[in-house]
Amino acid sequence: MGRKTKKTAKGQATPTHSDKAPLTQSDKAPPTQTEPAQGPEQGNVNTSAAVPELSKSARKEVAELITSLLEVCSKPPESGTKELEDYPEINGLVEKIRNIQSVLALPPRNREEGFPTFLKWLNDNGVDTSALEITQFPQYGYGLKATRDLKESEKLLQIPRKLMLTVDSAKQSPLGALIKEDKILQVMPNVTLALHLLNEKLNPQSFWKPYIDILPNNYLNPLYWSSEDLQLLNGSPVKGDAINQYRNIARQYAYFYRLLQKQPDSMTQLYVKQCFTFDNYRWAVSSVMTRQNQIPARDGSRATLGLIPLWDMCNHCNGIYTSDYNTEQDACECFCLKDFEAGQQILMFYGPRSNGEFLVHNGFVYPDNEHDRLCLKLGISKSDPLYTQKSDLLSKLSLAPQRAFYLHLGRFPVDGDLMAFLRVFCMDEGVLTDKFSGEVSTGELEALKDEDSETNNQNDEKVWTFLQTRANLLLKTYPGSLEEDEALATRQDVPETQRMAAQLKVGERKILLNTIDYADKKKASLKSSE
Repeated sequence: MGRKTKKTAKGQATPTHSDKAPLTQSDKAPPTQTEPAQGPEQGNVNTSAAVPELSKSARKEVAELITSLLEVCSKPPESGTKELEDYPEINGLVEKIRNIQSVLALPPRNREEGFPTFLKWLNDNGVDTSALEITQFPQYGYGLKATRDLKESEKLLQIPRKLMLTVDSAKQSPLGALIKEDKILQVMPNVTLALHLLNEKLNPQSFWKPYIDILPNNYLNPLYWSSEDLQLLNGSPVKGDAINQYRNIARQYAYFYRLLQKQPDSMTQLYVKQCFTFDNYRWAVSSVMTRQNQIPARDGSRATLGLIPLWDMCNHCNGIYTSDYNTEQDACECFCLKDFEAGQQILMFYGPRSNGEFLVHNGFVYPDNEHDRLCLKLGISKSDPLYTQKSDLLSKLSLAPQRAFYLHLGRFPVDGDLMAFLRVFCMDEGVLTDKFSGEVSTGELEALKDEDSETNNQNDEKVWTFLQTRANLLLKTYPGSLEEDEALATRQDVPETQRMAAQLKVGERKILLNTIDYADKKKASLKSSE
């Protein structure tokens, strides 16, 4: 069994949101990271210490704030209001809750001190770690270093299911009864896994304690960014993604806080109830978001989510997936992406994600990202007199009249779906009626997706003019200049959030500039063919 890019008969372990924590890299120019690379080395909460309790008045105040938080996060945005305008109110409530709960924070521990115990735990449970060691890399944080020469496709690790924290193990844990009762946990496996991880973290006798003790205590994803930090993303569509994520996590926290407080005190192993702070939930969500993998469920009937110890410390680079799931051995098998010499960092591929996705979900930006793209939201106005005809044609293309598209990095910034949407968007009544009323053949629909197909030059000129104008307008929303962002992206004397935001915007600006140039060339080509 070698490296796969799709699920095989034996199954596959597929990194979903990556398993790293943020880093400067992002991996910045370097590759991706797995742990919070640049921040203070805080390690994990020391679960052996006695957990303090809030006073009765403090608990009452938190409960009132939770009610307000749930109300604000749950109300649908009013039509016509600015996007994300309720963020300051949500953030203000969360900060008040965090301030009251600060007395519940437990002393951190140095992660590095837990590495020997962690490796022994792996070895005692059948994992051969002789080919690698855990090392800190500049601009990456902790990662895996080869202790001998390794060949491409060589099996590096085999991690048995019993060592993984999974949705299945959550159902067998003290959370099992809660999962059976709560519909949210039943449909949101990532949340289930986060609560499972947090409950095990707060359990000093947890089987997974050696693993949990070496997880980062802080991350660099936007859940940890201040309001001022988020302003660094002005101009980028990622700012909206980051704030929407914050809103969702705040709503989840308020919901589960209420749910947990309703659980009977007799559930003594429901440790998460005793110390369900916003900071702890944020940590658990971030740990899962940056490290979760898709693996086959125990019965093999479906895919589920799991945390794979040690493999989740491998940082990112371009490439292909190099993990498989061996159902016969009931273990994740991890293969070498390429040849690695002794002393080199072992890297893996997290998946074809944009830098915006890496930033929001993993807390890093990867400057050399071959799969970078920029989100572009488009829609047919309901006031358009041709709205019904255009919507009908889009439905035949399996496209909604309002949706998000992407501008891609590289030679071909426009994909088929975007091309087809723009052609329909720009069509006049004559083209719609003459060519696309009534039955439309599969070939005609496919031709709309092919930018080189012979359709209608006049319509295509509108397409490229619109796209060029839109890209220019988006470019103007970024503060400062490309040169300023490029300079900031390489500075080592600024906070990591500033460097990551600059790296993100450099990539996005270049995608827009490339799109503008591409559209200009396409218009010139249309004119020359007339």
